[in-house]
Amino acid sequence: MSVADKMSRGPARRDVLTGGLASGFLLAFHLPAKAFVNEPVQPPDSTDGKFAPNAFLRIDKTGKTTVVMAQVEMGQGVYTSLAMMMAEELDADFSQVAFEHAPPSDKLYGNPLFGIQATGNSNSIRAFWKPLRSAGATARAMLVQAAAEQWQVEPASCTTSNSIVSHKDTGRSLAYGDLVDAAQRLTPPKDVALKDPKDFTLIGKPLKRLDTPDKTNGKVVYGIDAMLPGMKFATLMQCPVFGGKIAKVDGIAASKIPGVQKVVVLDDLVAVVGDDMWAAKQGLDAVVVTWDEGPNANVSSKDIWDNLRAASEKDGGVAKSTGDIAKSLATGEKYEAFFEVPFLAHATMEPLNCTVDLKPDSCEIWTGTQIMTRVQSEAAKAAGLSVEKVIVNNHLIGGGFGRRLEPDMVVAAVRIAKHVDGPVKVVWTREEDIRHDIYRPVYRDTIAATLSDGKIVGWKYRVTGSSVMARWFPAGYQKGVDIDGVDSAIDMPYDIPSIHVEFARAEPPAVPTGFWRGVGPNNNVFAIECFMDELARKAGKDPIAFRRDMLGKTPRMKAVLDLVAEKSDWGQPLPPRVGRGVSLQPTFDTSIATVVEAEVDDHGEVHLRRVTSVVDTGIAVNPDTIIAQLEGGLIFGLTAALYGEITIDKGRVQQSNFHDYRMLRIDQVPRIDVHVVKSGEAPGGIGETGVIGGPPALRNAIYAATGVALRRLPIDRNLIAVGKKP
Repeated sequence: MSVADKMSRGPARRDVLTGGLASGFLLAFHLPAKAFVNEPVQPPDSTDGKFAPNAFLRIDKTGKTTVVMAQVEMGQGVYTSLAMMMAEELDADFSQVAFEHAPPSDKLYGNPLFGIQATGNSNSIRAFWKPLRSAGATARAMLVQAAAEQWQVEPASCTTSNSIVSHKDTGRSLAYGDLVDAAQRLTPPKDVALKDPKDFTLIGKPLKRLDTPDKTNGKVVYGIDAMLPGMKFATLMQCPVFGGKIAKVDGIAASKIPGVQKVVVLDDLVAVVGDDMWAAKQGLDAVVVTWDEGPNANVSSKDIWDNLRAASEKDGGVAKSTGDIAKSLATGEKYEAFFEVPFLAHATMEPLNCTVDLKPDSCEIWTGTQIMTRVQSEAAKAAGLSVEKVIVNNHLIGGGFGRRLEPDMVVAAVRIAKHVDGPVKVVWTREEDIRHDIYRPVYRDTIAATLSDGKIVGWKYRVTGSSVMARWFPAGYQKGVDIDGVDSAIDMPYDIPSIHVEFARAEPPAVPTGFWRGVGPNNNVFAIECFMDELARKAGKDPIAFRRDMLGKTPRMKAVLDLVAEKSDWGQPLPPRVGRGVSLQPTFDTSIATVVEAEVDDHGEVHLRRVTSVVDTGIAVNPDTIIAQLEGGLIFGLTAALYGEITIDKGRVQQSNFHDYRMLRIDQVPRIDVHVVKSGEAPGGIGETGVIGGPPALRNAIYAATGVALRRLPIDRNLIAVGKKP
């Protein structure tokens, strides 16, 4: 096995304050791939004077190539990678490639794996690997044909490179820009052959990101940066109790604050509109609200966990059942365990925001969203307009992580805009953002397994928790099974004769739940990989050897596991209370193994010493982006494992900002080594894999260091401190 790229960039990444936030794909489910039609439809805006053979590409007469991005850029580098895929088959000069956000259109820009225009599931590269390359190859064939007709030669005698068509025999050449008019008159051919990977000139190279210059010089425009002439600013508060309504509002003091224009009172929220954000915020602080807290005022974390634990004792919908589970569980030594993970907020660096210009017959929106067409349709409902009357302008996003797979912030902004003359920008405070999130669900996983001759022979696994799919994408919840909720539970890499997997739906009272980066796999991989370590100890085996013995016919999984053992110095002596833990996962069509090395001091504080990841994600479109994504994802996931938890008291979220919903700090980030394995397989997903692999590897490192088998996240320092009792 060879390694395409290997970097130890922990110290450099620690210089970047946003290193742990610069990524974010969510949503994990696997539907049958929908056929993608590369229709010869031009993008909805003007293409006059441009060559636009399909909805994804246009070339102007200067040779500038613009890729129209169906997916959204949240810091994951996907715009660069998608552009590389297009430019590779187009043989474009990458220095002349630019990007543009696509408008809402499921027909033109629907994700082939979803059927709708959504960014999630770590699948932007996976979903558009062939469609974008086909679009580029088709355009290149048309440009070649246009040149060949002008020269009266066979197209096969022409070559392309750096946005130029050449004819070697006569020495003639034409730039793509010179062929725009002629190519635009041609009919796009069908089924154009794609390049053999051995002929790639762009794919596989660590090219610089297209969005970096403007992010560096401050020119980049996020949703929160949108500015319109005459625009007002607004900020809002909602009832601190889930589902509560307004009983009474006193806005007299707020209206006297300089710059405050209006106090908007709706049934479930109050917004203050001002000349600037500071005036709006000062005004909101001065508003006195009496709330009708409703039926959820007594809901607590204890209630939620009691209900979840009771539900976990009941049968669920069967997601997978192979072999004879009853017989297998009666054979050999039986072991049982439970694992629990808490509510988590998204806490994106860019707070929720939306700018709206609402008129009697139109509505225009400026925001950053992962779900363009749903935002458009929900905004139309809120505005009382047809969908065709709503324009959505998407922007680069300062962190999504699944939060922006929801349209609620846009709906609220449109409702407020109904009471404002002219455009208004609505911005959530950090406190409002965290206390009114759509939270990662709480989950409880119960496992029963039997060992025989040092191997697992029976495995009964039940996931108990909220079904996000039932609300967000009902087709993903069928016969009592949420296909995201069992992701990575029904496709474990291990060769176990009898496996039985269930999903028991249990909705938490009052608390809204949604997708959080890593989704189903970050729950299931945590439970599975933690229990694998416990079973390895029961079997008297090394954790890596125990896993390897059960991998069966999975050469890619074996390869990453073997290499991570080598690169992490697995098995080498360590000081007291220092341990190494491993996690193995086949998530999002990517094989990845992670080892965390951590020290637990006598007070139970955990100090990260080193993280090593080996990843086989198929063809690495941009190796540098893969490494950066894994570094950021590992930091994101380890942050959650060490500190992440949203708790509820009297129907209220108790956390409000980064002082009590804290992030991993720059001086806590360890050395991170990422090794990308060369592969000829189709690309897999990468944005969420680090998030998923970090927590179980950390827990297993703590287990190795202390002998304490933690079963819940975040890490309970009291359980692992010397001399302390739970």
